[in-house]
Amino acid sequence: MTIKEIQNEIIDEFSMFDDWMQRYEYIIELGKSLPLIKEEYKVDENLIKGCQSKVWLQGEEQGDKIVFTADSDAILTKGIIAILIRAFSNQKASDIINADTEFIDEIGLKEHLSATRANGLISMIKNIKMYALAFDAKNKN
Repeated sequence: MTIKEIQNEIIDEFSMFDDWMQRYEYIIELGKSLPLIKEEYKVDENLIKGCQSKVWLQGEEQGDKIVFTADSDAILTKGIIAILIRAFSNQKASDIINADTEFIDEIGLKEHLSATRANGLISMIKNIKMYALAFDAKNKN
């Protein structure tokens, strides 16, 4: 599936819920299904700066795609990074770089987060894009 197709699938899933309490519960459930990051990657250089909670993100190349794993010490934040990993993992670096993140606004996520969590969300997206830029640059050399 393309990033856009996955994003549309996420939008459809969120539209099934009537209120934000149900959406928060769903985000928490998504966090529980997040493939766990290896302990060796839970190091300071993989911590996302700008997050209220601790969030570790690791990206590695598998063929021509980037596979992300992550973890967080906060259950809601773990769900948020799970949504992002679902959208951007197993995709080509160039597709991640060029992908928009409008689906975040379409599901209303940013507006229903505290200011510090919304900043953390932006930092998570930035880190995912930075991984893609780094792998893309490395592969062009």
